[in-house]
Amino acid sequence: MDQNVGQYLETDVLIIGAGGAGMYGAISAAKAGANVILLDKSIVGRSGATIMAQMTVAAAIGEEEPDDWRFHLKDTITAGRGLVDEPLAQILCEMAPARIWEMEDWGIGWARSVAGGNHITQAHAPGHDRNRCVYVDFLSTGPASSRTLRNQVRKYDNIRRISDLTVTDIVVEDGKAVGAVALHLESGEPVTIAAKATIIATGGLTSMYNRNSASANMGGDGFALGLRAGAELIDMEFVQFFPIGHLAPRLIGMDPIMWDPFRYKLGGRLLNGDMEEFTQNYGTAEDGKYVVTRDMATYAIVKEVEAGRGSPHGGAWLSFEHIPKPDLRAAFGPVIDRLAKVGIDLTKMAIEVYPIAHYHMGGLRVNDSLTTNVSNLFAAGEAVGGANGANRLSGNAITEAFVFGELAGRGAAEAAKGQTMPDIHDSARPYLEIITNAGARTGDGPNPTSAITELQKLLQQDVGPFRTGEGLQRAVAAISEMQAELPHMPTGGAIAFNQQLGDWFGLRNMLAVAETIATAALARTESRGAHQREDFPGLDEAWSYNQVIRADGDGLHISRGEVRQLS
Repeated sequence: MDQNVGQYLETDVLIIGAGGAGMYGAISAAKAGANVILLDKSIVGRSGATIMAQMTVAAAIGEEEPDDWRFHLKDTITAGRGLVDEPLAQILCEMAPARIWEMEDWGIGWARSVAGGNHITQAHAPGHDRNRCVYVDFLSTGPASSRTLRNQVRKYDNIRRISDLTVTDIVVEDGKAVGAVALHLESGEPVTIAAKATIIATGGLTSMYNRNSASANMGGDGFALGLRAGAELIDMEFVQFFPIGHLAPRLIGMDPIMWDPFRYKLGGRLLNGDMEEFTQNYGTAEDGKYVVTRDMATYAIVKEVEAGRGSPHGGAWLSFEHIPKPDLRAAFGPVIDRLAKVGIDLTKMAIEVYPIAHYHMGGLRVNDSLTTNVSNLFAAGEAVGGANGANRLSGNAITEAFVFGELAGRGAAEAAKGQTMPDIHDSARPYLEIITNAGARTGDGPNPTSAITELQKLLQQDVGPFRTGEGLQRAVAAISEMQAELPHMPTGGAIAFNQQLGDWFGLRNMLAVAETIATAALARTESRGAHQREDFPGLDEAWSYNQVIRADGDGLHISRGEVRQLS
């Protein structure tokens, strides 16, 4: 087989990314009769953010107390600080209960309360006006969601699953997505996939930061793929940082954001490197209770570290040592035993925490059918921008995966009907050449693997939780320099099992996306939600616009987009 051509596949619906949103999309498209290729750069059904989540899923099913999707929508809009795409958010909240019950029918095993009747238990989460969030147990909501969806995917003969396939570019003809070109890292072989409709379900971008809660493949791939294909991005400046992400000691097999509900419930103490409480120095005294907001906690921890009063690993201490042991076990349940296995005894030691990149509110700009401005190109899950505005409401992440995955799959299957299979042999050739040329580079230039680490540090420092014009300008300049170096970075010249080649394509995407984040953050001269400018404190009503980004041969272009509101 010609190495420059590789395999050539055809399908009705191509889904890029096989986490929660991708699997739900595959099931939905297959139900509608479409042939589906579901692929992932890692392992289908065992990568992405969903499988890592251990908390809750927001949906107004009204099992714990009377509820309605309109109340859920109101809380979502409030959390979004004036930038929520309200029609999209309505879809999210209105369709959520159906997805929860469907997952229940598929055997996920939502936690149930036997008191007052056998009903699904719903917990309260920050920002909600009532008990609304369902879960499986202390540790297993995400893993159970992924397992349930994997089991459903296996039932469909018209879903082809392909792992270890890195999509490098989406192929577009006459403004229409007609498939993609990919690299199979294990063999080094290029793969061309013709598709009548394509869904980007690659998740977010938080692994671009060196402190994050993401899986390793959450490097913004879908945003870069969409941008190069001509799709618009929206609200790229809004990266959500979780204030008390786990830092040390090593935590294995558990969500790094797990401490929040326990601190909320028990009143865990935040201490600086001198073992002194410090939030009172930033406007909020906690007095043994969890009352400081996430943004204030993030600010206080960052400033203590900057002042040289951080913990040994550069964060803050979180201590539950003042809590009686029976109360700890009652609150943590089996988590206590899991922690003990990794050497963490909360009765005798504090752990270290620091703000970590957790979620991205921005993403691909879509309409109510989840189609981008590129015909037959859809988005699902965290790849969708706009539904959360400037800040995501707690519990809405897995809800997005379920709701937007199902809707995108259904829409893509419908779009594929009646279309002839595109022949993309010719239009794919320029993208195949990119793979060939990248794999042939040898020499002593900058290493793409080390460049990724450099970029992660840069974003953490200058495009992190608190930003300044000076820092953002420095970041834009550094990103531009790295983009200029990228074409000359060696990949070792090997064909098969070449992780450095995979890192080259990962860096290519990361740099494209990093530029959109830093450029949008520099342009937005206010502080709103997850975007905080120390040189422009406070929300400015004049900035009640979405920022829309597109790319062409002249670079990035930013325009203001009116926030879509419900009539």
